[in-house]
Amino acid sequence: MSETLLPNPRVRERRIPTRVGQTYFVRTFGCQMNEHDSERISGLFEADGMTRAPSAEEADVVFINTCTIRENADNKLYGTLGSLAHLKDDAPHRALIVGGCAAQKDREVVRERAPWVDVVLGTHNLDRVVDLLDQAQQWGPITEIVDELQEMPSSLPVRREVDHSAWVTIQIGCNNTCTFCIVPAVRGIEISRRPGDIIREVTQLAADGVVEVTLLGQNVNTYGRDLAIDGKRRPIFADLLRRVGEVDGIRRVRYTSPHPADFNEDVAIAMAETAAVCEQLHLPLQSGSDRILARMHRGYNRERFMDRLRLARLHLPGLTVSTDIIVGFPGETEADFDLTLGVVQEAQFDSAYTFQFSARPGTAAADYAEDFVPQAIVTERFNRLIALQDSISFARNQKDVGRSLSVLIDGPSKRDPEAATGRTRGGKLVHVAGIYPSGTFVDVEIIKAGKHSLIGRRI
Repeated sequence: MSETLLPNPRVRERRIPTRVGQTYFVRTFGCQMNEHDSERISGLFEADGMTRAPSAEEADVVFINTCTIRENADNKLYGTLGSLAHLKDDAPHRALIVGGCAAQKDREVVRERAPWVDVVLGTHNLDRVVDLLDQAQQWGPITEIVDELQEMPSSLPVRREVDHSAWVTIQIGCNNTCTFCIVPAVRGIEISRRPGDIIREVTQLAADGVVEVTLLGQNVNTYGRDLAIDGKRRPIFADLLRRVGEVDGIRRVRYTSPHPADFNEDVAIAMAETAAVCEQLHLPLQSGSDRILARMHRGYNRERFMDRLRLARLHLPGLTVSTDIIVGFPGETEADFDLTLGVVQEAQFDSAYTFQFSARPGTAAADYAEDFVPQAIVTERFNRLIALQDSISFARNQKDVGRSLSVLIDGPSKRDPEAATGRTRGGKLVHVAGIYPSGTFVDVEIIKAGKHSLIGRRI
């Protein structure tokens, strides 16, 4: 295995494109941050003259952007690498690249289990991907993993998936010590972008026709704590929300994800007072048991979580709220799980991302093996949670029937070629009969509700 730390030339200093006529394909696992990283990778490839291929089988360069937040993410990665091995046999010139969180954490494992991969790089040096590809094709397989950020992703070219909506990274890394989470190990400490840099990017996006932006960070409401401008008060997330919402042309502003321990009233007020900021909040619960929350190192208890949720709803009537919940964390008893069900019932989330606990090597929770909950019990609890949340989601969606809502069209429906899909300001998925261009705002009356989506007709 080649392990190297080479000079880091910036993209803007690169020579003229050298891969005109070649094609690339990017496959992404994981979160919005990974998807945004993939847009940057695509931008780098296209800046070097490549065009996107419709599949890995038709590409000269294949990039796998990995996730390692849960065990099934690793399994998907290695299954994908195995299925792609034949591509190298079919076309020896084809280049395979593995990047992202799993590569950052398990560089030796990736190289050992997939020796046919040409380049392995991590989360901190995406800007090096084309240079490393050049070197690998000249000298053979190469691995380059660095532990500190080499260049802010915002400085890299980007190829967005849609024209009307864009992600904007405001912060990378995380300073929390949640015992189940591998993010600090693969993304590093919190680093906030300068607010002026963010506003310039959003302003340019608006000039390019973007009407909706989503601000990304591992813990967005601690944005700015590491910044000081001219020795004055550090910028805070509420200030940034207001400034982004004031950019001419931006009609919707979203953000993800805040941490309940850091969600304060100033953010709720900024959301309520800034017309462009959507009435949507993702507030990860993880567990309803104070004992389990303490073992997770979450920094809040059940009462604090519900207080923050009530505060948000007080300032934002009609707020759509989603959450994350982990079932079967080590040591979770039936009583602990009942407390989680109780919070779910009380909180009345519009939707929930639910997960069965997965021990990630390198996290503190992975050392709690003696307290692992038997899988059969985890599965049974998980199914009960899903059933409860589905019933709540359906009931909350039913309340939208008869309402008139503004829907931003994302594109044609995957189920019905004569319909389009879009999202409300609250982020709910709506299917609308008719064909509309992506980025169109359509006023609809909701005529039917399901557990996970709404059906509307144009007013």
